Order: sequence, then C-alpha cells, then structure tokens
Amino acid sequence: VMGFAPVDGDARLLVGHQRRGRWEPMLWDPLTGTETALEIDLPGDVGADWYPDGSALLVEHEYQARSELWRYELGAPGGATAGGADAAAADGRPLLTRVETPAGTVSGATARPDGAVEFLWSSAAQPPEVRSTSGKVVLDPPGMKAPGSVPVRDVWVEGPGGRIHALVQQPAGEGPFPTVFDIHGGPTWHDSDAFASSPAAWVDHGFAVVRVNYRGSTGYGRAWTDALKHRVGLIELEDIAAVREWAVSSGLADPERLVLAGGSWGGYLTLLGLGMQPDAWAVGLAAVPVADYVTAYNDEMEALKAMDRTLLGGTPEEVPERFEASSPLTYVDAVRAPVYISAGVNDPRCPIQQVENYVQRLEGRSHPHEVYRYDAGHGSLVVEERIKQVRLELDFAQRYVIDKR
Repeated sequence: VMGFAPVDGDARLLVGHQRRGRWEPMLWDPLTGTETALEIDLPGDVGADWYPDGSALLVEHEYQARSELWRYELGAPGGATAGGADAAAADGRPLLTRVETPAGTVSGATARPDGAVEFLWSSAAQPPEVRSTSGKVVLDPPGMKAPGSVPVRDVWVEGPGGRIHALVQQPAGEGPFPTVFDIHGGPTWHDSDAFASSPAAWVDHGFAVVRVNYRGSTGYGRAWTDALKHRVGLIELEDIAAVREWAVSSGLADPERLVLAGGSWGGYLTLLGLGMQPDAWAVGLAAVPVADYVTAYNDEMEALKAMDRTLLGGTPEEVPERFEASSPLTYVDAVRAPVYISAGVNDPRCPIQQVENYVQRLEGRSHPHEVYRYDAGHGSLVVEERIKQVRLELDFAQRYVIDKR
C-alpha cells in the first residue's frame, strides 16, 4: 500500500504489485472495486507516490543499481490515463516526463505543493544530500560531514545463471590490489551506486571493493530475485565465484589477498564461502551471520522461519539435506582463512547461540579467529559502535592480508 489520493472525496488507493514479474504501481478504488493499470514503460522496479493535488504520480524507478524520478500524469481525480512512456494525456502533455536528478541513487522523494520535488540523493563518490528540483538547499545539517569517496564502475560478468552485475571501487594506482568482496544482506536487496561508509573506508586503506548483485538480489527482475529456492547460499556463491574469477583475471585483484566480507545474509555467505571455497579467500569477516542454519531456524523470529521454509522448501525435519547443504557449520572444518565474527547478543534474526556453535568448532581445531560480541541486536545504530566495528574489521584484515606480506 502506497497511500490514498490526497484529495477529499477521492477514494483511489495507490498500491504496488508484482503481477508482471517486477514491482510496479496501480490504482484501486475500494468503493467500486475498479483497478486501473499504469503502463509505465520503464525497465526494472517501479514505485510511486502522489503529487499533492492527486493529478499525477511521482514515479521512483530503480534499475541496475541506480534510480531516477519521473512524473506520471493521471488526469482528473477518479480516473487515470494508462499508456507507455510515449503516450500523451488528454491535454497533449506526455504521460511520463523525467524529473532531473544526478546519476546515483534516490533514497526517498516527495513532491511539494508548488510542483518542486525534494529528494535524498547520493552516489558512491558523494555522501547523501537532500536536494530539490528548485535548486534550493533543503537541508544542511550542522556538524561533521563525511568526506567523499571514489566513483563506482559497473562490471558485467557471465555467470551460470546469466549476466551478473557487480560494482567496483578502487584506490589510486595500478593493480592488482588487495580486494574486499563486500557481500550485501537481504538476500532480497541489492547494492547500488549510493554512498556507503564501509566501502569508502576500505578504499581509503588501499583496498579495492567489489560488490556483487548475485541471484536473489532485487532490481533485475523477479526471476533473478526468486532464483535462490532450494539451493540457498550455493547459488549466490556461484555468482560470487564468477565475479572473483573476473577480478583476478582482469588484474584488479591480487588472488593472494582476497577478503570475503558481509553482514547478515552477507555474513552468512561469508562463512559459507570460507568453507566451500577454502582456497579462494585470505580472510573472512562475518557480521551478524547465520552460522548454523538448523539452530538459527529453531531460534529465530517467526517471520524468518517462514522465509526459510519458502527458500528451502520446508523445515529442517522435512528437508534436512537442504539445510545441511546450505549451512556454514557443515563446512567449518574445511575453513583455511582466518575468521573474524561480530555478533549482537540480543539478535532475533541471527541468534547468538548458532554463532557460538560455529565458534566452538573453530576453537576445537585451534583455527585462527576472533569474535566480537556486543550488547545489541541485529547490528548497532550507535555511530561510535559502528565506527569501532569497521576499525576492528580493518585491523583484522590488515594483520593477515597486508602485514603478512
């Protein structure tokens, strides 16, 4: 649900749906039952919000790790004009017109009564700013501001399930570089051309950063997002391996100095990758991960149990072989790289006991590892704590990847 029309007496409700293999909006009148499709001819996922007078929609379009804004004319309240990007409204105006924003990612936008649009924008190189199409500075908060970073470049790699999109940032100089594969969580999420402090910190310390929008990621169509079922973790690692091979063969990455890192689902893929691809990685950094899938399932919140049953096709009792194949604990004895794990002791998503089970197995074979436990849930919202965690990861990776050379 995206909201009722902001006009008295107008019963239209703006909703999102996936009837055609992607997210897109339509109008529904709950009083009459009338549904009005909006034929918005743009690739990728489409969201929308109302203009204040209800005559148009502010369309938020996300595709291949970037986003943009459009205005979609609806006509008079109570109806809508359907058509593609080249169609025109009754008064001759185009149905769909671009709202100019810089290349990058729009994280939120709203239309003002005067027709201007205010939006939160960033790119990999530029920290977030609240901008307006009027040219005015909407918000300039006091205090310290994040420094900029380097731009991201797009890489497309042929993989076993189709072309894989990866985003690459690198420091100045010639490669090969020590390289961090920073794996996003979700799994229904995607990395984008947006400012992120952690990749910026890695680049500042001389590392290249590769972020892979593996199968399971959003922004590339529903089939790409839904591809994980029944081979959870294994499919994502196939895509990460394909991009890793490109990174080494292209001269970007030093094969002896590859770091696998991520948080939440990215932390899960990190631990799984260290066990299933033991010769590929020099260090692993896993934040709030799934480490023991069966224990995680038994202890996690109910909504995540439902997601796991959907992804794996049942419970641990019904499909034990799938849980075993997808669990990092299954492969822990094959891990060769030093492992750093950070975990919240009150985490309802990736509960602490299943992390402890994995750590005990590392301890049993005297494998080099460090564990940082902190008093929070699924990550921390305290800025000082988040900075501390980035510093701990940087120090751990430098010890094993840079100082050991």
